[in-house]
Amino acid sequence: MELNPERIPVIVGVGQVNDRPDQPGDGLDPVGLMAEALRRAERDGAAGLLMDCDSLAVVTQIGWPQLNPVEDALCAALGIVPAHRTHTPGPNGDGPTRLLNDAANRIGAGEATICAIVGGEALRTAGQLAALKRREDGAKPNALRDAPHRRKEGYAQSYGLTLPVDVYPLYENAARSAWGQPLAEGQAESGALWAGMSAVAADNAHAWLDDVVSAEEVVTPSSRNRPIAFPYTKFQVANASVNQGAGFLVTSLAEARRRGIAEQRLIHIGYGAAAREDADFLERDSYAASPSLAVSIERALDLNAVTAADLDHVELYSCFPCVPKMARRVLGWPLDRPITVFGGLTFGGGPIGNYMSHAVVSMVERLRGRPGTGLLFANGGYATYNHTIILSSEPTGARFPQDYDYQAEADARRGPIPAIDEAYTGPVTLETYTVQYTRSGEVRMGTVVARTASGKRVLACIPAEDGETLATLTDGARDPVGLDGVIEAGADDLRRFRFC
Repeated sequence: MELNPERIPVIVGVGQVNDRPDQPGDGLDPVGLMAEALRRAERDGAAGLLMDCDSLAVVTQIGWPQLNPVEDALCAALGIVPAHRTHTPGPNGDGPTRLLNDAANRIGAGEATICAIVGGEALRTAGQLAALKRREDGAKPNALRDAPHRRKEGYAQSYGLTLPVDVYPLYENAARSAWGQPLAEGQAESGALWAGMSAVAADNAHAWLDDVVSAEEVVTPSSRNRPIAFPYTKFQVANASVNQGAGFLVTSLAEARRRGIAEQRLIHIGYGAAAREDADFLERDSYAASPSLAVSIERALDLNAVTAADLDHVELYSCFPCVPKMARRVLGWPLDRPITVFGGLTFGGGPIGNYMSHAVVSMVERLRGRPGTGLLFANGGYATYNHTIILSSEPTGARFPQDYDYQAEADARRGPIPAIDEAYTGPVTLETYTVQYTRSGEVRMGTVVARTASGKRVLACIPAEDGETLATLTDGARDPVGLDGVIEAGADDLRRFRFC
Protein backbone atom coordinates (compact mmCIF):
# COMPACT_ATOMS: atom_id res chain seq x y z
CA MET A 1 0.00 0.00 0.00
CA GLU A 2 1.34 3.42 -0.98
CA LEU A 3 2.40 5.61 1.94
CA ASN A 4 0.41 8.75 2.67
CA PRO A 5 2.71 11.83 2.30
CA GLU A 6 0.95 13.33 5.33
CA ARG A 7 2.39 10.46 7.38
CA ILE A 8 5.94 10.36 5.97
CA PRO A 9 8.39 12.18 8.32
CA VAL A 10 11.29 14.15 6.87
CA ILE A 11 13.94 16.43 8.35
CA VAL A 12 13.60 19.85 6.72
CA GLY A 13 15.80 22.20 8.76
CA VAL A 14 18.95 21.92 10.86
CA GLY A 15 20.97 24.38 12.89
CA GLN A 16 23.82 24.46 15.37
CA VAL A 17 25.84 27.08 17.21
CA ASN A 18 29.13 27.44 19.09
CA ASP A 19 29.41 30.26 21.61
CA ARG A 20 32.89 31.51 22.59
CA PRO A 21 32.44 34.74 24.57
CA ASP A 22 35.49 36.74 25.61
CA GLN A 23 33.92 37.19 29.04
CA PRO A 24 31.86 34.45 30.73
CA GLY A 25 29.13 36.90 31.63
CA ASP A 26 28.58 37.60 27.93
CA GLY A 27 27.89 33.96 27.03
CA LEU A 28 24.58 32.43 26.06
CA ASP A 29 22.91 30.20 28.62
CA PRO A 30 21.45 26.84 27.47
CA VAL A 31 18.09 28.40 26.61
CA GLY A 32 19.85 31.01 24.47
CA LEU A 33 21.86 28.31 22.70
CA MET A 34 18.74 26.25 22.02
CA ALA A 35 16.79 29.23 20.73
CA GLU A 36 19.57 30.24 18.34
CA ALA A 37 19.97 26.66 17.07
CA LEU A 38 16.26 26.45 16.24
CA ARG A 39 16.25 29.87 14.58
CA ARG A 40 19.06 28.63 12.34
CA ALA A 41 17.15 25.42 11.67
CA GLU A 42 14.13 27.46 10.57
CA ARG A 43 16.27 29.60 8.25
CA ASP A 44 17.68 26.39 6.83
CA GLY A 45 14.17 25.00 6.23
CA ALA A 46 11.39 27.51 5.58
CA ALA A 47 9.97 30.63 7.22
CA GLY A 48 7.14 30.03 9.65
CA LEU A 49 8.11 26.50 10.68
CA LEU A 50 8.77 27.48 14.28
CA MET A 51 5.66 29.61 14.65
CA ASP A 52 3.55 26.71 13.39
CA CYS A 53 5.34 23.89 15.24
CA ASP A 54 3.03 21.86 17.42
CA SER A 55 5.63 19.73 19.23
CA LEU A 56 8.80 20.80 21.06
CA ALA A 57 11.17 18.22 22.54
CA VAL A 58 14.23 19.25 24.54
CA VAL A 59 17.33 17.30 25.55
CA THR A 60 17.79 17.88 29.29
CA GLN A 61 20.79 20.04 30.19
CA ILE A 62 22.85 19.94 33.40
CA GLY A 63 25.16 22.94 33.29
CA TRP A 64 22.50 25.38 34.50
CA PRO A 65 20.19 23.20 36.62
CA GLN A 66 18.37 26.22 38.01
CA LEU A 67 16.81 26.70 34.55
CA ASN A 68 15.24 23.22 34.33
CA PRO A 69 12.79 22.42 32.89
CA VAL A 70 13.49 24.82 30.04
CA GLU A 71 10.60 24.20 27.64
CA ASP A 72 8.48 27.13 28.70
CA ALA A 73 11.42 29.55 28.78
CA LEU A 74 12.47 28.36 25.33
CA CYS A 75 8.95 28.84 23.97
CA ALA A 76 8.91 32.36 25.40
CA ALA A 77 12.29 33.15 23.83
CA LEU A 78 11.05 31.96 20.43
CA GLY A 79 7.52 33.30 20.73
CA ILE A 80 5.94 29.90 20.02
CA VAL A 81 3.11 27.95 21.67
CA PRO A 82 3.40 24.25 20.73
CA ALA A 83 0.65 22.13 22.24
CA HIS A 84 3.06 19.27 22.98
CA ARG A 85 6.15 19.99 25.08
CA THR A 86 8.52 17.45 26.58
CA HIS A 87 12.09 16.81 27.65
CA THR A 88 14.23 13.72 28.06
CA PRO A 89 14.24 12.06 31.51
CA GLY A 90 17.94 12.79 31.90
CA PRO A 91 20.98 14.17 30.04
CA ASN A 92 21.75 10.89 28.30
CA GLY A 93 23.47 10.56 24.94
CA ASP A 94 20.64 8.60 23.33
CA GLY A 95 18.24 11.51 23.89
CA PRO A 96 18.40 13.20 20.44
CA THR A 97 17.98 9.97 18.45
CA ARG A 98 15.13 8.88 20.71
CA LEU A 99 13.41 12.25 20.26
CA LEU A 100 13.93 12.02 16.50
CA ASN A 101 12.28 8.59 16.48
CA ASP A 102 9.45 9.96 18.65
CA ALA A 103 8.93 12.87 16.25
CA ALA A 104 8.69 10.45 13.33
CA ASN A 105 6.13 8.46 15.32
CA ARG A 106 4.05 11.54 16.12
CA ILE A 107 3.95 12.60 12.47
CA GLY A 108 3.24 9.07 11.32
CA ALA A 109 0.35 8.84 13.77
CA GLY A 110 -1.07 12.19 12.71
CA GLU A 111 -0.49 13.64 16.18
CA ALA A 112 1.78 16.46 14.95
CA THR A 113 2.67 18.26 11.74
CA ILE A 114 5.87 20.09 12.69
CA CYS A 115 8.21 18.88 15.44
CA ALA A 116 11.20 20.76 16.85
CA ILE A 117 13.99 18.87 18.65
CA VAL A 118 16.80 20.77 20.35
CA GLY A 119 19.40 20.77 23.10
CA GLY A 120 22.20 22.94 24.36
CA GLU A 121 24.88 23.07 27.04
CA ALA A 122 26.96 26.01 28.27
CA LEU A 123 29.37 24.06 30.46
CA ARG A 124 32.39 26.10 29.36
CA THR A 125 30.75 29.27 30.62
CA ALA A 126 29.41 27.49 33.72
CA GLY A 127 32.94 26.34 34.53
CA GLN A 128 34.37 29.81 34.01
CA LEU A 129 31.76 31.32 36.29
CA ALA A 130 32.35 28.60 38.88
CA ALA A 131 36.06 29.42 38.88
CA LEU A 132 35.13 32.85 40.19
CA LYS A 133 33.39 31.28 43.18
CA ARG A 134 34.37 28.87 45.88
CA ARG A 135 32.42 26.57 48.10
CA GLU A 136 32.59 27.04 51.87
CA ASP A 137 35.12 24.20 51.96
CA GLY A 138 37.30 25.97 49.38
CA ALA A 139 36.59 23.49 46.62
CA LYS A 140 35.59 24.64 43.16
CA PRO A 141 32.12 23.54 41.98
CA ASN A 142 32.06 20.87 39.28
CA ALA A 143 28.94 20.76 37.10
CA LEU A 144 29.48 17.13 36.13
CA ARG A 145 30.21 15.64 39.54
CA ASP A 146 27.67 17.92 41.23
CA ALA A 147 24.76 16.97 38.96
CA PRO A 148 21.80 15.80 41.08
CA HIS A 149 21.77 12.31 39.54
CA ARG A 150 25.44 11.86 40.49
CA ARG A 151 25.47 13.08 44.09
CA LYS A 152 24.54 9.75 45.63
CA GLU A 153 27.09 7.93 47.70
CA GLY A 154 27.23 4.19 47.79
CA TYR A 155 29.33 1.10 47.30
CA ALA A 156 30.57 1.97 43.80
CA GLN A 157 31.17 5.63 44.62
CA SER A 158 33.30 4.74 47.64
CA TYR A 159 35.69 3.04 45.22
CA GLY A 160 35.87 6.05 42.91
CA LEU A 161 33.25 4.94 40.39
CA THR A 162 31.11 8.07 40.08
CA LEU A 163 31.30 9.56 36.58
CA PRO A 164 31.12 7.84 33.18
CA VAL A 165 34.87 8.40 32.82
CA ASP A 166 35.33 6.19 35.90
CA VAL A 167 33.14 3.40 34.53
CA TYR A 168 33.76 3.13 30.79
CA PRO A 169 37.39 2.01 31.31
CA LEU A 170 35.94 -1.11 32.94
CA TYR A 171 34.44 -1.94 29.54
CA GLU A 172 37.59 -0.93 27.70
CA ASN A 173 39.86 -3.25 29.64
CA ALA A 174 37.42 -6.17 29.77
CA ALA A 175 36.55 -5.96 26.07
CA ARG A 176 40.19 -5.63 24.99
CA SER A 177 40.97 -8.79 26.91
CA ALA A 178 37.98 -10.64 25.44
CA TRP A 179 39.09 -9.65 21.92
CA GLY A 180 42.57 -11.01 22.61
CA GLN A 181 44.21 -7.61 22.20
CA PRO A 182 47.42 -6.76 24.05
CA LEU A 183 47.37 -3.31 25.60
CA ALA A 184 49.48 -1.79 22.81
CA GLU A 185 47.13 -3.14 20.14
CA GLY A 186 44.04 -1.88 21.92
CA GLN A 187 45.56 1.56 22.33
CA ALA A 188 46.61 1.59 18.68
CA GLU A 189 42.99 0.99 17.67
CA SER A 190 41.81 3.80 19.95
CA GLY A 191 44.48 6.10 18.54
CA ALA A 192 43.52 5.36 14.93
CA LEU A 193 39.82 6.01 15.59
CA TRP A 194 40.42 9.24 17.49
CA ALA A 195 43.00 10.57 15.04
CA GLY A 196 40.43 10.00 12.28
CA MET A 197 37.81 11.91 14.24
CA SER A 198 40.18 14.83 14.76
CA ALA A 199 40.59 15.05 10.98
CA VAL A 200 36.81 15.14 10.49
CA ALA A 201 36.46 17.84 13.14
CA ALA A 202 39.22 19.92 11.56
CA ASP A 203 37.20 19.95 8.33
CA ASN A 204 33.95 20.91 10.10
CA ALA A 205 33.38 24.60 10.79
CA HIS A 206 30.93 23.70 13.57
CA ALA A 207 33.34 21.50 15.54
CA TRP A 208 34.70 22.86 18.81
CA LEU A 209 38.34 21.94 18.12
CA ASP A 210 40.21 21.95 14.81
CA ASP A 211 43.53 20.40 15.86
CA VAL A 212 44.50 17.31 13.89
CA VAL A 213 46.28 14.87 16.19
CA SER A 214 48.10 11.66 15.35
CA ALA A 215 47.20 8.23 16.67
CA GLU A 216 50.34 8.25 18.82
CA GLU A 217 49.47 11.65 20.30
CA VAL A 218 46.00 10.40 21.25
CA VAL A 219 47.26 7.59 23.47
CA THR A 220 50.54 9.07 24.76
CA PRO A 221 50.36 11.09 28.00
CA SER A 222 51.78 14.58 27.66
CA SER A 223 51.48 18.07 29.09
CA ARG A 224 48.32 18.63 27.05
CA ASN A 225 47.09 15.04 27.17
CA ARG A 226 47.15 14.03 30.81
CA PRO A 227 46.11 10.55 31.95
CA ILE A 228 42.59 10.51 33.40
CA ALA A 229 41.39 6.92 33.94
CA PHE A 230 43.49 4.06 32.60
CA PRO A 231 43.91 3.54 29.75
CA TYR A 232 42.22 6.82 28.79
CA THR A 233 44.01 10.10 28.33
CA LYS A 234 42.36 13.51 27.90
CA PHE A 235 42.23 13.10 24.12
CA GLN A 236 40.20 9.89 24.58
CA VAL A 237 37.55 11.48 26.78
CA ALA A 238 34.48 13.49 25.78
CA ASN A 239 35.14 17.23 25.95
CA ALA A 240 32.25 18.66 27.96
CA SER A 241 33.82 22.11 28.38
CA VAL A 242 31.88 23.59 25.46
CA ASN A 243 29.07 26.02 24.73
CA GLN A 244 27.10 24.31 21.99
CA GLY A 245 23.51 24.05 20.81
CA ALA A 246 21.94 22.06 17.99
CA GLY A 247 18.43 21.38 16.81
CA PHE A 248 16.40 20.18 13.86
CA LEU A 249 12.87 20.38 12.47
CA VAL A 250 10.82 17.39 11.34
CA THR A 251 7.61 17.60 9.37
CA SER A 252 5.60 15.50 6.93
CA LEU A 253 6.56 15.13 3.31
CA ALA A 254 3.24 16.73 2.35
CA GLU A 255 3.84 19.74 4.60
CA ALA A 256 7.37 20.17 3.26
CA ARG A 257 5.99 20.27 -0.26
CA ARG A 258 3.28 22.75 0.69
CA ARG A 259 6.00 25.04 2.07
CA GLY A 260 8.02 24.80 -1.11
CA ILE A 261 11.08 23.09 0.35
CA ALA A 262 13.16 21.53 -2.41
CA GLU A 263 12.97 17.73 -2.54
CA GLN A 264 16.77 17.35 -2.58
CA ARG A 265 16.93 19.06 0.82
CA LEU A 266 14.57 16.60 2.47
CA ILE A 267 16.13 13.82 4.51
CA HIS A 268 14.01 10.75 5.11
CA ILE A 269 13.87 8.87 8.39
CA GLY A 270 14.19 5.12 8.65
CA TYR A 271 13.34 2.76 11.47
CA GLY A 272 15.07 2.96 14.83
CA ALA A 273 15.84 0.41 17.54
CA ALA A 274 16.55 0.94 21.24
CA ALA A 275 17.58 -1.18 24.22
CA ARG A 276 19.33 -0.55 27.53
CA GLU A 277 21.39 -2.12 30.28
CA ASP A 278 20.49 -1.94 33.96
CA ALA A 279 20.92 1.58 35.34
CA ASP A 280 23.23 0.20 38.04
CA PHE A 281 26.48 -0.55 36.22
CA LEU A 282 27.36 -3.18 38.83
CA GLU A 283 24.25 -5.08 37.71
CA ARG A 284 25.73 -6.07 34.35
CA ASP A 285 26.32 -9.62 33.18
CA SER A 286 29.72 -8.68 31.74
CA TYR A 287 31.93 -5.71 30.89
CA ALA A 288 33.28 -7.35 27.74
CA ALA A 289 30.18 -6.62 25.66
CA SER A 290 26.75 -5.03 25.77
CA PRO A 291 23.71 -7.05 24.63
CA SER A 292 21.61 -3.89 24.36
CA LEU A 293 24.20 -2.16 22.18
CA ALA A 294 24.33 -5.15 19.84
CA VAL A 295 20.55 -5.49 19.64
CA SER A 296 20.08 -1.78 18.93
CA ILE A 297 22.45 -1.83 15.95
CA GLU A 298 21.46 -5.23 14.58
CA ARG A 299 17.73 -4.55 14.71
CA ALA A 300 18.12 -1.14 13.05
CA LEU A 301 20.01 -2.79 10.20
CA ASP A 302 17.46 -5.57 9.86
CA LEU A 303 14.43 -3.28 10.02
CA ASN A 304 15.85 -1.03 7.30
CA ALA A 305 17.18 -3.95 5.20
CA VAL A 306 20.69 -2.51 5.05
CA THR A 307 24.18 -3.77 5.83
CA ALA A 308 27.40 -1.95 6.59
CA ALA A 309 28.21 -2.09 2.88
CA ASP A 310 25.06 -0.05 2.14
CA LEU A 311 26.05 2.79 4.47
CA ASP A 312 27.76 5.88 3.14
CA HIS A 313 28.26 7.48 6.54
CA VAL A 314 28.02 6.51 10.20
CA GLU A 315 28.11 8.28 13.52
CA LEU A 316 29.21 5.85 16.21
CA TYR A 317 28.91 7.44 19.61
CA SER A 318 32.38 8.28 20.88
CA CYS A 319 32.23 9.33 24.52
CA PHE A 320 35.08 6.87 25.17
CA PRO A 321 36.86 4.45 22.81
CA CYS A 322 35.22 1.26 24.06
CA VAL A 323 31.81 2.37 22.73
CA PRO A 324 32.63 2.80 19.02
CA LYS A 325 34.97 -0.19 19.27
CA MET A 326 32.09 -2.40 20.38
CA ALA A 327 29.72 -0.76 17.89
CA ARG A 328 31.94 -1.16 14.86
CA ARG A 329 32.45 -4.85 15.62
CA VAL A 330 28.69 -5.39 15.73
CA LEU A 331 28.21 -3.31 12.59
CA GLY A 332 31.17 -4.76 10.71
CA TRP A 333 32.61 -1.28 10.11
CA PRO A 334 36.27 -1.24 8.99
CA LEU A 335 38.91 0.57 11.01
CA ASP A 336 40.00 2.73 8.09
CA ARG A 337 36.56 4.31 7.49
CA PRO A 338 35.43 7.41 9.47
CA ILE A 339 33.17 6.71 12.44
CA THR A 340 31.83 10.27 12.64
CA VAL A 341 30.31 12.98 10.47
CA PHE A 342 30.60 15.70 13.12
CA GLY A 343 34.00 15.10 14.70
CA GLY A 344 33.36 13.02 17.82
CA LEU A 345 32.84 14.05 21.43
CA THR A 346 36.50 14.92 22.00
CA PHE A 347 37.07 17.19 19.01
CA GLY A 348 33.59 18.02 17.72
CA GLY A 349 32.51 18.76 21.26
CA GLY A 350 30.75 16.81 23.99
CA PRO A 351 27.70 18.78 25.17
CA ILE A 352 26.60 15.96 27.52
CA GLY A 353 23.26 14.56 26.26
CA ASN A 354 23.02 16.67 23.10
CA TYR A 355 25.98 15.49 21.05
CA MET A 356 23.81 13.43 18.71
CA SER A 357 21.80 16.51 17.75
CA HIS A 358 25.02 17.83 16.22
CA ALA A 359 25.50 14.46 14.55
CA VAL A 360 21.98 14.64 13.09
CA VAL A 361 22.71 18.12 11.72
CA SER A 362 25.98 16.98 10.15
CA MET A 363 24.42 13.80 8.75
CA VAL A 364 21.64 15.82 7.11
CA GLU A 365 24.22 18.14 5.56
CA ARG A 366 26.21 15.16 4.24
CA LEU A 367 23.18 13.50 2.70
CA ARG A 368 21.60 16.53 1.03
CA GLY A 369 21.88 16.76 -2.70
CA ARG A 370 23.37 13.35 -3.26
CA PRO A 371 22.02 9.84 -2.77
CA GLY A 372 23.19 8.20 0.40
CA THR A 373 22.34 6.44 3.63
CA GLY A 374 23.64 7.18 7.11
CA LEU A 375 23.47 5.35 10.43
CA LEU A 376 23.33 7.14 13.77
CA PHE A 377 24.22 5.06 16.84
CA ALA A 378 23.81 6.77 20.22
CA ASN A 379 24.84 5.65 23.69
CA GLY A 380 24.19 7.21 27.07
CA GLY A 381 24.47 6.83 30.80
CA TYR A 382 27.15 4.40 31.96
CA ALA A 383 27.13 2.30 28.78
CA THR A 384 23.43 2.06 29.60
CA TYR A 385 21.17 3.44 26.85
CA ASN A 386 21.41 2.63 23.13
CA HIS A 387 19.40 3.94 20.19
CA THR A 388 20.21 3.46 16.50
CA ILE A 389 18.36 5.05 13.58
CA ILE A 390 18.80 5.37 9.82
CA LEU A 391 18.64 8.55 7.72
CA SER A 392 18.56 8.66 3.93
CA SER A 393 18.45 11.12 1.04
CA GLU A 394 15.87 8.81 -0.54
CA PRO A 395 12.53 7.50 0.79
CA THR A 396 13.11 4.67 3.25
CA GLY A 397 9.69 3.04 3.03
CA ALA A 398 9.47 3.10 6.81
CA ARG A 399 5.96 3.20 8.25
CA PHE A 400 5.39 5.18 11.40
CA PRO A 401 4.52 4.98 14.21
CA GLN A 402 6.81 2.09 15.10
CA ASP A 403 7.64 0.38 18.38
CA TYR A 404 11.42 0.86 18.60
CA ASP A 405 11.78 -0.86 22.00
CA TYR A 406 13.75 -4.12 21.65
CA GLN A 407 14.42 -4.56 25.34
CA ALA A 408 13.00 -8.08 25.49
CA GLU A 409 15.53 -9.32 22.93
CA ALA A 410 18.41 -7.65 24.77
CA ASP A 411 17.29 -9.17 28.06
CA ALA A 412 17.09 -12.62 26.46
CA ARG A 413 20.70 -12.33 25.29
CA ARG A 414 22.01 -11.30 28.69
CA GLY A 415 23.83 -13.77 30.88
CA PRO A 416 23.30 -14.19 34.64
CA ILE A 417 23.89 -11.10 36.77
CA PRO A 418 26.38 -11.84 39.57
CA ALA A 419 25.46 -11.06 43.15
CA ILE A 420 27.44 -8.35 44.94
CA ASP A 421 29.39 -9.11 48.10
CA GLU A 422 30.49 -5.85 49.72
CA ALA A 423 32.04 -7.50 52.77
CA TYR A 424 34.12 -10.20 51.05
CA THR A 425 37.78 -10.85 51.74
CA GLY A 426 39.79 -13.68 50.24
CA PRO A 427 40.95 -15.04 46.87
CA VAL A 428 39.47 -13.58 43.67
CA THR A 429 39.94 -13.47 39.92
CA LEU A 430 40.27 -10.07 38.26
CA GLU A 431 37.27 -9.25 36.03
CA THR A 432 38.26 -5.71 34.97
CA TYR A 433 39.95 -2.61 36.31
CA THR A 434 41.00 1.01 35.93
CA VAL A 435 43.48 3.43 37.51
CA GLN A 436 42.40 6.99 38.30
CA TYR A 437 44.76 9.96 38.13
CA THR A 438 44.90 13.44 39.61
CA ARG A 439 44.98 16.55 37.43
CA SER A 440 48.75 16.61 37.85
CA GLY A 441 49.02 13.09 36.39
CA GLU A 442 49.75 11.25 39.64
CA VAL A 443 47.95 8.04 40.57
CA ARG A 444 44.95 8.69 42.80
CA MET A 445 44.06 5.01 43.20
CA GLY A 446 43.34 1.86 41.27
CA THR A 447 39.93 0.21 41.23
CA VAL A 448 39.26 -3.43 40.37
CA VAL A 449 36.16 -5.47 39.76
CA ALA A 450 36.75 -9.08 40.72
CA ARG A 451 34.94 -12.39 41.08
CA THR A 452 34.96 -14.81 43.97
CA ALA A 453 35.17 -18.56 43.48
CA SER A 454 31.37 -18.68 43.78
CA GLY A 455 30.98 -16.04 41.03
CA LYS A 456 30.06 -13.08 43.22
CA ARG A 457 31.24 -9.64 42.14
CA VAL A 458 33.34 -7.50 44.48
CA LEU A 459 35.10 -4.13 44.34
CA ALA A 460 38.47 -3.24 45.78
CA CYS A 461 41.00 -0.45 45.55
CA ILE A 462 44.75 -0.29 45.07
CA PRO A 463 46.49 2.48 47.01
CA ALA A 464 48.77 4.81 45.07
CA GLU A 465 51.76 3.56 47.04
CA ASP A 466 51.30 -0.04 45.78
CA GLY A 467 53.45 0.50 42.70
CA GLU A 468 53.95 -3.19 41.98
CA THR A 469 50.23 -3.97 41.63
CA LEU A 470 49.57 -0.79 39.65
CA ALA A 471 52.44 -1.62 37.29
CA THR A 472 50.94 -5.05 36.56
CA LEU A 473 47.68 -3.34 35.62
CA THR A 474 49.22 -0.72 33.35
CA ASP A 475 52.56 -1.79 31.89
CA GLY A 476 51.10 -4.07 29.21
CA ALA A 477 53.57 -6.88 29.91
CA ARG A 478 50.65 -9.29 30.35
CA ASP A 479 46.89 -9.11 30.45
CA PRO A 480 45.77 -8.58 34.06
CA VAL A 481 42.20 -9.72 33.34
CA GLY A 482 41.76 -13.27 34.55
CA LEU A 483 44.73 -13.19 36.92
CA ASP A 484 44.31 -14.37 40.48
CA GLY A 485 44.60 -12.07 43.44
CA VAL A 486 43.42 -11.54 46.96
CA ILE A 487 41.18 -8.98 48.62
CA GLU A 488 42.02 -7.85 52.15
CA ALA A 489 40.35 -5.50 54.61
CA GLY A 490 41.73 -1.97 54.86
CA ALA A 491 41.91 0.39 57.80
CA ASP A 492 39.44 2.81 56.15
CA ASP A 493 36.75 0.16 55.54
CA LEU A 494 37.76 -0.10 51.87
CA ARG A 495 38.87 -3.48 50.58
CA ARG A 496 42.38 -3.71 49.11
CA PHE A 497 43.44 -5.80 46.12
CA ARG A 498 46.83 -7.31 45.28
CA PHE A 499 47.95 -10.03 42.93
CA CYS A 500 48.93 -13.37 44.40
